[in-house]
Amino acid sequence: MPVVLDPDAAAVYKAFQEAGRPAYETLTAPEAREYYRAARIVSNPEPPALESSKELAIPAPHGSIPARIYTPKTLRKTGGLAPCLVFFHGGGWVIGDLDTHEVVCQKMAHEGELIVISVDYRLAPEHRFPAAVDDAVTATRWVAANAKDLGIDATRLIVGGDSAGGNLAAVVALTARDGGPKLAAQLLIYPGTDFSRKHASHREPETSILLTHSVIGWFANHYLGGADSTDWRASPARAKSFAGLPPAYVLTAGADPLRDEGDEYAKFLKDAGVPVTYRHFPGQFHGFFTMGKLLNQANVAVTEISTWLKGLG
Repeated sequence: MPVVLDPDAAAVYKAFQEAGRPAYETLTAPEAREYYRAARIVSNPEPPALESSKELAIPAPHGSIPARIYTPKTLRKTGGLAPCLVFFHGGGWVIGDLDTHEVVCQKMAHEGELIVISVDYRLAPEHRFPAAVDDAVTATRWVAANAKDLGIDATRLIVGGDSAGGNLAAVVALTARDGGPKLAAQLLIYPGTDFSRKHASHREPETSILLTHSVIGWFANHYLGGADSTDWRASPARAKSFAGLPPAYVLTAGADPLRDEGDEYAKFLKDAGVPVTYRHFPGQFHGFFTMGKLLNQANVAVTEISTWLKGLG
């Protein structure tokens, strides 16, 4: 079936085209980061009022990993401790940072009534695969080890992310299954799960919107370099087994090159007996989740995810 954008998504896409923004693949990585950062001003919704937002420095072998901890005014506490979502931002492992995804993290903290820790993992091409994976695993393990001091219930620790961040969350969930810490759930928002790009959604003209087919290659080259794309830490869909993974929420969008691999990953999880909540937004494009000022479906997605997070306990 052909993909038909929702009217507001079509309007946003038209505005992006008319703005004459250069394609990321024509820029250097630092230039692309600045363009991506600037776009958030016109697309991010208004942030909710929180109890606090604080910077963190997570110890790592290479020094420290910057992070930010968001605490809402209403927090679901058990025994004085609250659930926590460790979040990895999207951006093709090349762009994106704490600021580009700040509002959506604040909204999930507020609506989900839980602590959110956003992790600023190292970016490519300065730091290629598996640097981002190492940082994501290191950060998650540090949060688990220091949970009580952070006011976090270690038994209610969730990992999540969008796009490249969804990829990292899936990889962290696989890593944690085999080596700890035990996770309560995984939130995978239009995740990249397979670098083969063999799925039909990577060839359909109507999916090449904002996250174009060509820019995916640019991201992949920057991130992987000469690394093996079939390594499960790069392509979690290539893992040998999905059994024993924590419950998952998988979100996909219709006009998204990553649509089919996200759908396939949800099926892999289900077939392995993992509880899966699957949500498809047929008329939206990749990246819509952070655009709540322009796209109401982004706010719908945040609210539905927050309801799911609450349902975890």
